[in-house]
Amino acid sequence: MLESERLINGTYGELWEDGAHQQNVDGVTAEVTLEYADVKLSGDRWKHYKLTSIAGSGTITGFKVTSDMIQSHSWAEGPRGVPTKTELISKLDDPEAHGHERVRLKNVKFDKIFLANWKVGEIVKEEIPFKFSGFEVLDPIEAV
Repeated sequence: MLESERLINGTYGELWEDGAHQQNVDGVTAEVTLEYADVKLSGDRWKHYKLTSIAGSGTITGFKVTSDMIQSHSWAEGPRGVPTKTELISKLDDPEAHGHERVRLKNVKFDKIFLANWKVGEIVKEEIPFKFSGFEVLDPIEAV
C-alpha cells in the first residue's frame, strides 16, 4: 500500500549549475521529447513510426538576485558570438521519501536572456527556458 508520507514534496528541490548551488531557484522542469517519422508499409493500413530524434528542454524559475545570467551570456551581443553551454544537476530530497534523486542535464543552452523584467512593488522573478542534449540519473529513488 502506498504510504502518503513517501510522496515527494518539491520543497526540498535544489539546482546546481556547473557545481554552484543556485539558491534563488524555486522550480525546475526538464523533459525529453521523442520525435518520430511516419512509416507506411505496403499491405498494412496501420501507420508505423520510426524514432528519428530526441530533444531535451526545460525551464528554471526563480528570483532575480544578480546579473550573472546576463554577464555569462554577453557573447550574444556580438555578431560572431559562440553560445555558452553549462551542466545542471537537479536534486529532489524529501526527508520522508525513499531517498533522494539527482539528475544531470548535459550540454545545457539557455533560450532567453532577460535584460529587464520588473514591475513596481513586485519581487522580480524569471522563467528561463533551456535546451539540453543528454542526461544521466546519478541517484535514483527506489522503494525500500
